[in-house]
Amino acid sequence: MQTSQIITASAATAVALTLAYALYFDHRRRHDADFRKSLARERRKHARAQKAEVEAEVESQKSQLRAAVMAANEEGYPSGVEEREAYFMNEVAMGESLLTMGEAKAVDAALCFYKALKVYPDPPNLIGIYEKTVPKPVLDIIAQAIVLGDPGILGEPIE
Repeated sequence: MQTSQIITASAATAVALTLAYALYFDHRRRHDADFRKSLARERRKHARAQKAEVEAEVESQKSQLRAAVMAANEEGYPSGVEEREAYFMNEVAMGESLLTMGEAKAVDAALCFYKALKVYPDPPNLIGIYEKTVPKPVLDIIAQAIVLGDPGILGEPIE
């Protein structure tokens, strides 16, 4: 026997076994109620696990954001006009550059925009600018940072 014949026979056997298993699986799925129930249970279990994973990720992002906002607030912000302006320009530029790096840097970009917002003389006006220029997921993170850090930054009472 030649090598090519052995390879062809092996491939044909593998294809035949795969097809036989697919037919067997399909037959069980169609005719065995217990098997269908177990498949449904597995699907629900998998969906619950994915939901829990997403919730854990959101909670992790929230705690990470909370820690970053507290660190930024403890660090303080410049008080002089020129220093505030330079700080603002630096943070906005850094936030925009982080936005180009993708979703992985969304929290860092939002934190930069939050820091810029803290030193801007008219925060509600800057929020309007952010709404037009910053992607929605990052804008949502900025809103969370405002709530965590200084809800009164917008000059309106928080209920």
